[in-house]
Amino acid sequence: MLGSEILEQYATGKRDFTGADLSEAELENANLSGIILDNALLDGANLNRANLSQASLQNADLNGANLSNADLTFANLTGAVLEGAILEGAILDSANLSQSELTVAKMIEADLSSADLSEANLNAANLDKANLTGVDAHQADLSSANLASADLHEANLSGAKLEGANLEGTILEENTDID
Repeated sequence: MLGSEILEQYATGKRDFTGADLSEAELENANLSGIILDNALLDGANLNRANLSQASLQNADLNGANLSNADLTFANLTGAVLEGAILEGAILDSANLSQSELTVAKMIEADLSSADLSEANLNAANLDKANLTGVDAHQADLSSANLASADLHEANLSGAKLEGANLEGTILEENTDID
């Protein structure tokens, strides 16, 4: 399915695109708020500056997708695969990324405040200068992740793996829960 087809159908009121194949789709600047893309294939898709607030992307395949500066506020990405995805400057405020695969994802200056990253795999992810205020990252794998200058105050990192993580300049407060 082409990006233009999704946009046309979305404009007519359709919201459920469960299982759609949107690999390599061009959806830059698209307004897809509240869309349902559960189990969809979006690998390599261009969603730069797209509005995906309150979208459901459960178990979606977003390998290598460009989500730079995208709005994913309150989006449900439970179990989504975002390996190597570009999320620089993305807004993931209160998003659910539990059990998601974010290995080597580029999340520089992303806003993940109050997001659920429980049991997520962020191995070697780049979270340089990311806002992780109040994030729930219990049991998350942050091994070899770059958390330089990230804001982790009031974060729950209980049981998180941090071996080899770069924590230089990271903002941690006494409220940050680390086991």
